[in-house]
Amino acid sequence: MTIVEERPAPAAAPPPRRTNPVLALLRNSWRQLTSMRTALVLLFLLAVAAIPGSVFPQRPVDPEKVSQYYTAHPDLAPWLDRLGIFGVYGSPWFAAIYLCLFASLIGCVVPRLRDLVRSLLMTPPDAPRRFERLPQHAELPETQTTAADIARIMRRHRFRTVVREREDGGWTVSGEKGYLKEAGNLLFHISMMVVLVGVGFGHWYGWHGNRILVGGQDQGFCNSVTQYDDSSLGSRVQPSDLPDFCLNLNSFQATYQSNGQAKTFNATVSVTQDNGKAQTRNFTVNHPLRLKHANVHLLGHGFAPILRYTDRYGVSQTKVVPFLPIDVMATSEGAAQFPDVNIDPKTNKRNPDLQIGFEGRYLPTASSTGGATSVYPGENAPALFLTAYRGDLGLDVGIPGSVYSLDQSEIASGALKNVSGAQPHELKPGQTWTLDDGTKLEFLGTRPFATLAIRYDPAQRLVLIGAVTGLLGLMLSLGLHRRRVWFRALPGSGDETGGNLLVAGGLPRTDYPGFGDEFNALVKAAEEGKP
Repeated sequence: MTIVEERPAPAAAPPPRRTNPVLALLRNSWRQLTSMRTALVLLFLLAVAAIPGSVFPQRPVDPEKVSQYYTAHPDLAPWLDRLGIFGVYGSPWFAAIYLCLFASLIGCVVPRLRDLVRSLLMTPPDAPRRFERLPQHAELPETQTTAADIARIMRRHRFRTVVREREDGGWTVSGEKGYLKEAGNLLFHISMMVVLVGVGFGHWYGWHGNRILVGGQDQGFCNSVTQYDDSSLGSRVQPSDLPDFCLNLNSFQATYQSNGQAKTFNATVSVTQDNGKAQTRNFTVNHPLRLKHANVHLLGHGFAPILRYTDRYGVSQTKVVPFLPIDVMATSEGAAQFPDVNIDPKTNKRNPDLQIGFEGRYLPTASSTGGATSVYPGENAPALFLTAYRGDLGLDVGIPGSVYSLDQSEIASGALKNVSGAQPHELKPGQTWTLDDGTKLEFLGTRPFATLAIRYDPAQRLVLIGAVTGLLGLMLSLGLHRRRVWFRALPGSGDETGGNLLVAGGLPRTDYPGFGDEFNALVKAAEEGKP
């Protein structure tokens, strides 16, 4: 009787484990985001996204121009505002591109940095078997050159070398150079990350403001948000965080060429910081005034006419009114508004319909033949051309407006009426203009003013370092080439003559037109046994 042993059937192989679709999607998305192609696309998108910030006015920089754009394009402006076009660099879509580019750079840099460290720790690979398959190869006649000589020659040419002895009596010398190419590439990408971080911190903790500073001790400026013509604070900056300093414009010197082109601008100011003693400082266009946590940049200059208006009750008011240049010859436009005039001393009531405003042009050098533009930016023949308007200036309704022009809607509605005639009235310094109601306007002269941009960016040095190192990394990446060279002594050679029969091969890791000449120079040096 035969007993057959029954063996249990082999267990079925477990079905392959299915990958979580959510994890697979996240992994593939991360791989796509961190690819070099995606990084280049995001960099291009960031450049394209910055174009609207140069084409359209930006509310953090110049809110007045944004208001003017609303007036000129009442239908288009609200849609652009919804898209964040008037605040491009703080919009969500710009921040999304910015953050995606930052994440993509991190994903590109970290693996490549790991690979670079690994390659630096590894020795150059051994020589391949068949040199004739390499782009560069050569056979050397028998020579007394040894492996140590070859290694020394290659080190003189800045190759990292390693000598390998073989059991059959032969040897190989492997050399590789150009590691700084990949290091430069990584340095460039890391520098871009540094610049992005610097820009982000500068946007958070930086601030800037613009101010027209008129000469004279009565026209001083202290660093406060309310004293700026326009300002923008970082999202992490409060008005109380601004540094404490005050400026007074003592003098302004400008020189010009014969054709009116500016040569030099030099501003002299009195500076008081942290309630200390006043110091006299000079600064020019290309050399800003360096203060504690602030830099004062000189952007331009102009003139502020001094006007004194005497109303029908004999009460005088004097104003120093900056007129803004509109061309290179300093032809300037501006307005002077006197809302608090013609107040009856008996009733102490103001009649808004008797407010007065003047609008026109100031010419530093008026042409002797007439004309509405200046012929030279210096004050050689100053003249002021004004048109007077009487009525309600529209300042009591609480709507912000420009101080450099009258409200044109008030003029169009008839609330402000022209009381000076069809032609502007010309005034020279020291002259007086008597209006139709007996009130007077005197042109007392001018004061210079300087257009200042006051800025603070805590990450400015970081961005500068990132830009410089990025340029250095780009030069290394483009200027260096990674390549390998091998020398091999054939086994059994040199037994009778005492020499070595050598073969050499070279492989450029990147496109390098000059590699052939370099390889031939190494072969020649090895043949002669001289470095």
